[in-house]
Amino acid sequence: MAERTTRERIADHLREQSAEAGTLANEFEITTNAALSHVDHIAKSLDGTDEELLAAPPTCNDCGFDDFNDLINRPSRCPECKSESLTEPAFTIR
Repeated sequence: MAERTTRERIADHLREQSAEAGTLANEFEITTNAALSHVDHIAKSLDGTDEELLAAPPTCNDCGFDDFNDLINRPSRCPECKSESLTEPAFTIR
């Protein structure tokens, strides 16, 4: 049997537990941007299935802002207070 792709292994991981992009990057030895790209493709591949990708938004550690538009990207700063102290979005498949 062929080895599973990184994307398939990430999807399996997200079915078992939620994870932030940085955690996925470390676990699968890829960059954070690559992890986010995989998550984006996984979300698209789940269309039309009984599963969905859920994303907990990033949150500003200073003012609590969490109303980000694009949950799969990692913002560099808070649009409200301009702080760069943000949590990463967390993803899971249900």
